[in-house]
Order: sequence, then structure tokens, then C-alpha cells
Amino acid sequence: MSDSHIAALFEEWNNALQTGEPKNVTALYESNAILLPTISNQVRHNHEEIEDYFINFIAKGPKGVINEANIRTFGNIAINSGVYTFKFSDGNSVQARFTYVYRWNGQRWLIVEHHSSALPEG
Repeated sequence: MSDSHIAALFEEWNNALQTGEPKNVTALYESNAILLPTISNQVRHNHEEIEDYFINFIAKGPKGVINEANIRTFGNIAINSGVYTFKFSDGNSVQARFTYVYRWNGQRWLIVEHHSSALPEG
């Protein structure tokens, strides 16, 4: 799988945020995915918990841009890690480190692990 295809998975995720529908974002995660979110201390372990996070996150009107991406592919596993910035509808923004781990399930790439944490020196 090409790096550009894996990079496009972030755009699919970011576009799902723009729909304002948490279920659209959650659908991009495996049912047993782990989300370590940017603006919550709670680790999310399944679709119900992940969707709960995105209800609050989407309400802030986020739009993400990747500042640095590092893509590696290992068979049916792909990792994209680096730094992104989210701008919110209230004018605030947060820059964070991210790691997306995707798994090819035979039909599509889904997120199995997503870690996002604000830069400590921001």
C-alpha cells in the first residue's frame, strides 16, 4: 500500500469530523480499537466510549491539519505518526503528537489504535 493511500486515511477521518456526526468518525475504528484522546484523560476501549469522546470533540468544531507525518507499512498493518494541529470554531487551537495504527481487514483500513497528546512544550 502506498504512503499516499495511508496519508489519505487521515483526510477521511478529518472529513468525518466535519460531518458533525460522531458515528461517522467512530465507524473508522475497529470495534475493539483503543483511543488515547487529546482532550480527555479517559482511555476509550470500544465504539461506545470512542463515540462518547467524539460527541464532545466535534462540538468544538475541530479541523485538523498534519504538520509532520511518518508513514510505515508492515503487511496488513500501517502506522502514521507525527504532529498535527486542530483549530476550533472558538478560535483556539491545539498542536499534538499523534499515532494512528491501521489494520487492513480484507475490505478496508480501520483504526485499531489512535494516540493523540498535546505537545508538552506548546
